[in-house]
Amino acid sequence: MSTNLFLNWAIIGVSLFNAILLAWLGLTVLLNAERRDWGVWLVTLGLLLGAAFFISHTTIAVSGLFGFSWRSMLFWWTVGLVPVILLPFAWYVIMLWYAGFWNRPRPPLYFRQRYWLLATSVLLVLGLAGLFAGMVLLAVPAPQLNPLRSTIRWSVVGVPLLAVGYSAYVLLCIGASVDALRHLAQPERVMGMIGRQRARPYLMGASLGLLLISFSVVSVMLWVVQDARRRTFIDIYFDSVNQFALIDLIMAALISLVILLVGQGMVSYEVFTGKTLPRRGLMRHWQRAILLAAGYGFLVGGTIALQLRPLYGLLLATSLMVFFYALVSWRQYAERERYIESLRPFAASSRLLDQLLTQTAPQEVDIETPFKALCVDVLGTRFAYLTAVGPLAPLAGQPLVWPHPVQMPPLTGIIAQAQSPQTMLLPIDAQTYHGAMWAVPLWSERGLIGILLLGKKLDGGLYSQEEIEIARIIGERLIDTQASAEMSRRLMTLQRERLAQSQIVDRQTRRVLHDDILPELQSAMIALSGDNEQTTYALDLLSDAHKRISDLLHDMPTTTVPEVSRLGLIRALQRTVGGELATAFDEVTWEIAPDAEAYAAQIPNLTAEVIFYAAREAVRNAAKYGQGEEGERPLHLHIAIALDDGLLIRVEDDGVGLNASRPDEGGGHGLALHSTMMAVIGGEIVVDSAPDQYTKVSIRLARSA
Repeated sequence: MSTNLFLNWAIIGVSLFNAILLAWLGLTVLLNAERRDWGVWLVTLGLLLGAAFFISHTTIAVSGLFGFSWRSMLFWWTVGLVPVILLPFAWYVIMLWYAGFWNRPRPPLYFRQRYWLLATSVLLVLGLAGLFAGMVLLAVPAPQLNPLRSTIRWSVVGVPLLAVGYSAYVLLCIGASVDALRHLAQPERVMGMIGRQRARPYLMGASLGLLLISFSVVSVMLWVVQDARRRTFIDIYFDSVNQFALIDLIMAALISLVILLVGQGMVSYEVFTGKTLPRRGLMRHWQRAILLAAGYGFLVGGTIALQLRPLYGLLLATSLMVFFYALVSWRQYAERERYIESLRPFAASSRLLDQLLTQTAPQEVDIETPFKALCVDVLGTRFAYLTAVGPLAPLAGQPLVWPHPVQMPPLTGIIAQAQSPQTMLLPIDAQTYHGAMWAVPLWSERGLIGILLLGKKLDGGLYSQEEIEIARIIGERLIDTQASAEMSRRLMTLQRERLAQSQIVDRQTRRVLHDDILPELQSAMIALSGDNEQTTYALDLLSDAHKRISDLLHDMPTTTVPEVSRLGLIRALQRTVGGELATAFDEVTWEIAPDAEAYAAQIPNLTAEVIFYAAREAVRNAAKYGQGEEGERPLHLHIAIALDDGLLIRVEDDGVGLNASRPDEGGGHGLALHSTMMAVIGGEIVVDSAPDQYTKVSIRLARSA
């Protein structure tokens, strides 16, 4: 130790600070890695070796170079020198692994760096062999090993060969690592290249810091070697102990800066763990680890430098641990409260039941407010686009867009890439999708239900894993809420229309019976009691009353349910098309796959009836609107039933196609209602049409429904 109290305090504190942070980073990489492959183990080993070096450095700094017994000195110098030799090579290999040196197919980086890797590997082996030989010579002072001592003392231009070799080795490792960071290969994980580009300044700064440290070490070695020509190393050390201590502090401080740069890049962009997205929680823990390491190094370093009794140091360390634990607990509660407050807009009731029970027409559920809160308060994004796909698309309505509406191209390519719920994020072309760079698939028990497109963040950073998970949950909830509200609204509207229709028919029946039919029956009874001429008149009255009753019964809504359960879905549909709708088409063709017919026979009766009504509505629409207003166009109908991940029924006609005059007519009994009912059973209805060419209605029931 030096003769300066504060210098000793700073050296011990910085050394403990480095040891704690390196150990924390090493264990964090290992425990949080997505896949613990050899690269992760190498990063962990390198960081823990650095921690071991600073543990040895702290021990030597406290005891001094000559404050050990012979065996203790051999042990601690070995513990310190092994990381000194291994760490430059480990850093180089870690940078190669991070840059994609071992990717398949081989990137240009592989052919650029392979010979440098071979050269540094040879120098590493020679360095370890030299260290082993030196330890053996110190431990076994036998005369037979004098030739080996002479070999180790070889020099080049007066500089020991070991010093020249180590200097070249360190400069080569650090310089090659800087070159590797300048030629990154394409990563395999999503957002990997963006994360690498964002983290490269941190890693480049760390590499340049190590390069500066390497030059400094080489300069100090040259100074010591030149001075050693005139006097012994022991004399140099005792005459310049404060200078050596100051150099030691500067080197340790530079390494602290390197550690902070590496840690910041690791926790900000998950550069070594392989995670798809960075996590805010890891950043907060990193900040707390820095505070803990700084506080612990300051207090414990002070107790050692002041040479207080060990009990006092233990009490101070214990007090620090208690204070730090209380601080962490307080911050966790504060973060929990802030998290709950940010989710409050999404947990608020939509008052759907109150709206449905009102006598007025049900209003739209407000989902724009929570969507805006998601975009502004949670994600902080510049652009967001939420749309429903799959069975819920007809019910979810128009897409939600922040900050202003845009006309988005079809999302079929994105939907094809979303293969499983484990797919958290997909990169997309920002120019094609109006500035959106990422697609977040939204899932439910029924499969893919929506897509959330996100642009850049307002602060220019990356989305964290917590933000994307919250966005997925909220996006799925918004789509479910909108679809459920629309389904409930349609069913309530239908129920009210049915009630109104029933009341109208009932009143009409009462009026006709009371005002028209009963007086005629009474007149007929009076006429029958008279002569034959009045009998003829009575028969005419009875005939007219019979006709009125028949018309009245005909106008009443039918409640007859087709015998789908007895005939089966396909036969019931064939009978309906061949019966009541046979004269509406010039030709009807069927294409039924045998496996689809067998699958349809196993569908529950209630589900089969919903599908039957939807298919019948599609056929009726084709019959009613297919020939256009003139009604002279030939009309052909083609019905195909196949098995395509579930039951698929296609009703296609070659009529005039859809136009503005035929959207869901019939008082709510159109395809909108049947889309709702199909969504209830886990199916969907998709309408495709081309003017004057065709109209195709696809009715699909998923296999998982």
